[in-house]
Amino acid sequence: MFVDSHCHLDNKAFRSDREETVQRALDAGVSHMVAIGTGEGPPDLESALGLADRYDFVSATVGVHPHDASKADAETFKRLPELLQHPKCVALGEIGLDFHYDFSPRDTQRSVFVEQLRIAAESKKPVVIHTREAWADTMSVLRKHWVPTGLGCLIHCFTGNAEQAHEAVGLGFDLAFGGVLTYPRAEEVREAARVTPLDRILLETDAPYLSPVPQRGKRNEPAYLALTAAKLAEVKELSIEAIAEATSENTRRLLKWRLQ
Repeated sequence: MFVDSHCHLDNKAFRSDREETVQRALDAGVSHMVAIGTGEGPPDLESALGLADRYDFVSATVGVHPHDASKADAETFKRLPELLQHPKCVALGEIGLDFHYDFSPRDTQRSVFVEQLRIAAESKKPVVIHTREAWADTMSVLRKHWVPTGLGCLIHCFTGNAEQAHEAVGLGFDLAFGGVLTYPRAEEVREAARVTPLDRILLETDAPYLSPVPQRGKRNEPAYLALTAAKLAEVKELSIEAIAEATSENTRRLLKWRLQ
């Protein structure tokens, strides 16, 4: 049984067939899904929690994605600690820095990132990190504002190299691998997965984005998690059962909940 540690079930891409999507995931052996609660950005902070309330096998996060940092205000930072107390809210995220699109100014991204780390630390919740073309800056912020807390940290959709994987693991972080692991030109990512200890790896889809081969180019969904798991099993030279067991246990440890 697999756990999808990161999917956007609230996304409009699933509006017409969300029930069927969830059922396909269960049929494919995905026993639990973590719905990422960034939505369309503030003030939309609760869409994933609504799904978690609806399905026993769905947990949720809340947070402000770096793309939406400009939308965050005092009310956002007031509501986040309250939402983090929801019984099915397992983490704050995805948060971080994205210097590829720069949809929000970089200084604003940094300040909103740091403030959310403060809120997560006060709430004693792990964080889910988004970093794109901003690795050094992201690690610098985390070293200063998060590592001292000793709380969990997941680098979502890890697409870095082996050196970056070593750096993150050395700081006590976990890495989540998704569909990119299956891409023909992603050998650098596969090498990162090879050198990452199995007890620091989680699986994710990031659905509806980044579908694994052979579904690449189509809408991604949690049912496709097994394709990424199979590639990870190949890379680590382990059985897919061993991958499923280890990554599920890692998710359980990081998010501190009992899987359904």
